[in-house]
Amino acid sequence: MRNLAGTVDPRGAACESQAMAVSIDDLREVNLLHGLKESDLVSLAADLAERRVAAGEPIVDEGTGGVAFFFILEGETSVSVAGEEVATLKRGDYVGELALLDPEGPRSATVTAKTDVVLAAMSAWQFRPFVLAHSDVAWLLLQRLARRLREAQAPVSA
Repeated sequence: MRNLAGTVDPRGAACESQAMAVSIDDLREVNLLHGLKESDLVSLAADLAERRVAAGEPIVDEGTGGVAFFFILEGETSVSVAGEEVATLKRGDYVGELALLDPEGPRSATVTAKTDVVLAAMSAWQFRPFVLAHSDVAWLLLQRLARRLREAQAPVSA
């Protein structure tokens, strides 16, 4: 399926992408980006594609390959693993980093729009150079992954 930006959506999901700059004000709300300089935000905003996903539609599917990373600009999403909801993500959060950090592995969760959602999409080929150029972002990604690993290894309490 081709979206408005002319890229292929490998899942054929109901979404709309636009090849237009994302709002810098929206990016300022993303915790991961708080350490970026204004000039870096301006450059990043111009490189991202806005994507709109209707409530109930999947953003990424567990078990599939990852081709993009997303900043959540508006709305709320549900994260589920093996059909069980494990988290809710909202404005200022992000999704898709694990599949791009480990491209050999499939997506570890399904993320579904709970409400209509607006995302800023970064392609896999943009993600690595961006992270390498911004050590503060890389560090925050590592901290989040370490936290998720600890949570996954924690004993389940009754």
